[in-house]
Amino acid sequence: MKKFIYLFILLFSLINTHLIAKENIMILKLKYGEVQIELYPEKAPNHVKRFIEFADQGKYDNVVFHRVIDGFMAQTGDVKFGNTNSPDFNLSLAGTGGSELPNLKAEFSEIAHTRGILSAARSADPDSANSQFFICFESAPHLDRQYSAFGKVIKGMEFVDMIKKGDPSSGSVANPDKIISLRSK
Repeated sequence: MKKFIYLFILLFSLINTHLIAKENIMILKLKYGEVQIELYPEKAPNHVKRFIEFADQGKYDNVVFHRVIDGFMAQTGDVKFGNTNSPDFNLSLAGTGGSELPNLKAEFSEIAHTRGILSAARSADPDSANSQFFICFESAPHLDRQYSAFGKVIKGMEFVDMIKKGDPSSGSVANPDKIISLRSK
C-alpha cells in the first residue's frame, strides 16, 4: 500500500509539474517562424499575468515592432496605437500607448537582461509598465534591476533576430514587422 501511495504521489507530481510548465510557455508567431517563450511567474507574477491575459485575448495579434535597435532589442506591445487592424492604429504614436488597465508596479529581480530575455517596456517611471515589452538581442546589463524581466526565448531566437531593424539611433521602424499571433501553448 505504501508503494502505491508513493507511486501515486510521484505520478501526480510529474503530471502537475508538466501542466505548470506548459502554462508558462507562450508561442509567438512571426512571419519568419515560431518562437517559444518561457515565462517566470515566480519572479514577476503581475507582469506574467497581464502578458498571458493580453496574449490569450488576442490583443497582441497584429501589433507592430515599433522600435527595433540592432544589437540591443525589439520592442512591441502597444495594443492601443500599434495594432494594424485597429481604427486607432497610428505608427507615429506606436510606443506611446498601453491599455485600458492600470499600469503595473515594478517587479525587479536578479534576472540579467541577456540575449532572449523578455522584459516590460516603460517610461522613466519604474511603475509605468502596461502592455509593451521587448526582447533583448544581446546582453544589456544597464537594464538589470531597472526593468521587470519576466520571460526568455527558449526556441526560435533566430526568428527574433530577423525582425526588421529600425533607425540606428532611435530604433523607429518604417513598415515594421508585426506579431502574427501570441498565445499560451
